[in-house]
Formats: sequence, C-alpha cells, structure tokens
Amino acid sequence: MIKFSIVITTKNRLKDLKFTLKSLETTIKRQDVELLICDDASNDGTQEFLKNNFAHHKIVFNKKSKGLIYNRNILNNKAKGDYIISLDDDANFLTSNFLNKIENYFKKEQLCAVISFRVFWGLDKPNLLITSEEPKRVNSFIGCGHVWKKKHWLKIPNYPSWFIFYGEENFASFQLFKQNLEVHYNPNILVHHRVNISGRKKNKDYSTRLRRSLRSGWYLYGLFYPIKVIPKLFFYSLWIQFKNRIFKGDFRALFSIFGAILDVLISIPKIISNSSRLTLEQYKFYRNLPEAKIYWKPETDNKIE
Repeated sequence: MIKFSIVITTKNRLKDLKFTLKSLETTIKRQDVELLICDDASNDGTQEFLKNNFAHHKIVFNKKSKGLIYNRNILNNKAKGDYIISLDDDANFLTSNFLNKIENYFKKEQLCAVISFRVFWGLDKPNLLITSEEPKRVNSFIGCGHVWKKKHWLKIPNYPSWFIFYGEENFASFQLFKQNLEVHYNPNILVHHRVNISGRKKNKDYSTRLRRSLRSGWYLYGLFYPIKVIPKLFFYSLWIQFKNRIFKGDFRALFSIFGAILDVLISIPKIISNSSRLTLEQYKFYRNLPEAKIYWKPETDNKIE
C-alpha cells in the first residue's frame, strides 16, 4: 500500500535532478513510497536519463512545456499516497527519517492540510542543521519543500495553471483557509534548496520571474481579498517596487512591473469568474497569521545535528 508519494517537476536541470534522485535512493526503494516525475519538455538529456534509469517509476513527459503549476496539478492528482511530498529538482532532504516525522505530525495536527518544511537556500549545505524554532500555524507554504495530506488536496480546486509560475501556494492556502483547514511550518524537517539567491539577478530569466511574481500577488488580491482593501494594497505594493528597485537603479524591473500590470488587466475576466473573496473578518484573521517561512538561516548558537 502506497503511503507516501514524492513528486518532482523538472526542466533542463539534469545535473541537479541526478543529485536529488541520488539523495532519495534509499527512500524510494520502500514499498510504501512511490516516485512521480514530470519532465516539462527538457532538451538536455533528462528524458533519456529518466527512461533509462527510472522507467519503473511514474514518469510524465511533456512534448511541449506546460509550466510548473500545470505539472504540479498533474502529479498531485496522479499521486496515490496519503501524503504528497513536493520537492524541487534542485532540493534534497537533510533530515533523516523525514517520512515518519511527516506522518506523525499529521496524526497530531488533525486540521493541518499542508506542512511547509524548513528550507536552507544556498549552493553548499549549512554547517549547522538544528534550530530552536518550533512548529506553528502559518498563512502559506513554500513550493520547493512541502507535503500535502492527499484527502485535503482533493477538497480544493487545482492550482491555477494560468499563473504559470509563482502564487499557487498562496492560492491553495486561501482555499484551505476558507474550509477551516490549516497550513503549518514544521522546522523539524530540513530541506537544502541548492540555489544561488544572490546570483539570480544576473540570470536571463530575472525579469520574467519578477513579472510573474508581481502579477501572481495581484491576481490573488483580485481573487480573494475584500474589494475595499484592494486599491490601497495594490498601490502600496507598487510603491515598494519603485522604492526598492527602480529608485535604486534596477531599471530592468520597470519592464517587469508594467508587464505584470498588463497581465492583470488581460486576466480580469478570469479573476472575476474565479473569485472567492474572504469576508473582512476572515481577511483580518488571515493577515494576522504568521507569514510563510521561506528562508532559514542557521542560528549561531546551534550545534551540528
């Protein structure tokens, strides 16, 4: 009987994917674990590698790129386990026995639908692994390292594939909130996200990422926030972008900002037809929840785990 489903979506990151799958080598041999991978039309040899080495697992090959969010929907709906563990192709667990910790936490917290893991971002793993942080309820979760309770995934609409990239976690969190279900941050499960954050501004996709990040936030305003609070929040977020980017010389961001505004205007019909607004009371309660914990930095007084 399958209890745990590990789902990974990948595109043109064969080296990273090999590392991640190697780290899961022992885990995916368990009888109660299944591995599902979606390759989003890679052209770097990823498909050949998966066909030659992981054909006995569930692999989805896209002939054309469908986007991260579309692929996550496919994998989550195909998963047969009670728990759907979502991991980026450039991320790996640093915590041993993480499957038992996941199961035990869900058994303890009956209203918890999603667990967000503690995630360290950096090319090299941290020297200090433990933390003094405690588990807590939060308002959303991180895409590169989280786990769903499958029965709760089935209670909400699929991630909005028209977002393409960014925002799906907040979308799901709002849907869960409206059903009185919770998202929790559990720092006892540590994931290493092997990326160079400081170098992202130099990447070719910087402007595209920023545009999609901004528009997803504005999409969410339109979908879930009470109408009366949207104008103030929108103009404040716009001001922050100008203050922190444009006024500091990041003129590439200007194209991203106006591109995101255009995307929102084009998507108004979708936003209206899919809106599911919180009441003002719900909105205030949601806003008072602790923010999703995206980045973790080692505490200087910790010892090695």
